Amino acid sequence: MQDLNLSRIGKKPIPIPKGVTVQVGPDAIDVQGPKGKLRQKLPPGIVFTQEDGTLVAKLQREDGELRKFHGLARSLVANAVNGVAEGFKKELDIVGIGYRAELKGKQVHFALGYSHPIVFDIPGGIDIVIDKQTHITVTGADRQVVGQVAANIRQMRRPDPYKQKGVRYTGEVLKKKVGKTGA
Repeated sequence: MQDLNLSRIGKKPIPIPKGVTVQVGPDAIDVQGPKGKLRQKLPPGIVFTQEDGTLVAKLQREDGELRKFHGLARSLVANAVNGVAEGFKKELDIVGIGYRAELKGKQVHFALGYSHPIVFDIPGGIDIVIDKQTHITVTGADRQVVGQVAANIRQMRRPDPYKQKGVRYTGEVLKKKVGKTGA
């Protein structure tokens, strides 16, 4: 009966790739690999065990309140293992005449149509590569930090619905609105 109430995602074992070491603690999991080192805290009531090259998430006791964290904990640890093994990547495009980005040391200088340049400090553990001044690639081991840095860069000049200018994710489809004359 207990198996029916567990999360489908939480029941999946996490394969540990070659070159990745996992240290299971009582309240956190330390993962180290070629791309870096991450520490993932665990919600209370979730325990991980290492079984022949895989990690398995289990509930300490059958409790309705703890069950909701089963799939979450497994996903967070799987992201940490995948991050130190392969890393995560987000790509952004800058669209607009005169809009560009330039890498200077540990800072990115943006010209996004404002009267002043915007200086963005690159956080630790994140690498930013700029191609042709208009294509930005954000990479790192921590999925949450990579996504947050990409969102912060996009927030500097969100895409305009009328002229489609601004910073957007690569492949993002925007809804174009018609102006006053087209209505």
